[in-house]
Amino acid sequence: MMTEKNPHPAHVAIAELMALTENRYKGDPNFMSSLARGLMVLQAFSPAYQALSTAEISKATGLHRAAVRRCLYTLNALGFVDSTDNRHYHLLPKVLTLGQAYLQGSDLARHAQKALDYLAKELNQSCSVATYDAGMILYVARSSVKKILQIDLGRGSRLPAYATSMGQVLLSELPSAQLDHYLATTPLLPFTEFTLTDPQSLRERLTEIKAKGYAINDQQLELGLTSLAVPMYSAKGKVVAAMNVGMSSSQSDIGELKQRLLPRLQRAAMELSLVL
Repeated sequence: MMTEKNPHPAHVAIAELMALTENRYKGDPNFMSSLARGLMVLQAFSPAYQALSTAEISKATGLHRAAVRRCLYTLNALGFVDSTDNRHYHLLPKVLTLGQAYLQGSDLARHAQKALDYLAKELNQSCSVATYDAGMILYVARSSVKKILQIDLGRGSRLPAYATSMGQVLLSELPSAQLDHYLATTPLLPFTEFTLTDPQSLRERLTEIKAKGYAINDQQLELGLTSLAVPMYSAKGKVVAAMNVGMSSSQSDIGELKQRLLPRLQRAAMELSLVL
């Protein structure tokens, strides 16, 4: 399993679910803890961990093995997971139905992919569009020119907002009370030595990002990766998503990013916003 110094994004998502369960909604009679545990079990799986035992899921989620076994039994009965050796479980294609309705019904998801394919070819760099989703960013479109991330990303992928350029743009637009709650309850785990893990330092960075209108993330998610992100606005002027371009740190210069790529990225985000 991943260590605390190098957490997998799935484990950060689990930690955030656990924080919600143990803090914000603890004791709430309308909150279904059993459903939350089932979602934690599903989020334990990832491209790097496709087959997991009950013990491994228990370690990743912090849930008791008996609870994990009951979740796996239910998910297996419903067709979301399976096991060929009665020891290691893997996801089944049915899990795609959980997000497919959103991706197919969203105007943003429908239009973003075509715009990103054009932009990625023009810049010769990988580009993405994501929305904010309960402390995470949800990729609704991505065009990858070259593999620069160890993590495999595509539509439906989720990453912790605090460690990504698009996430920082979206966090900077949260109402004060919502941002306060996020900073108070979200485990800011270090992905690299450059990850902002101090809530006050992150708050200051977000204030700066909101004032400038863009975010540059230099190796906070993964060593060797630099990305630039800008907000996308709805017709009512509300930030509904973020768009970014990512590249190898060895081929990027912060000054060049702002001079050459920022204007083009801002224009692409504005053009896409016009169809939302």
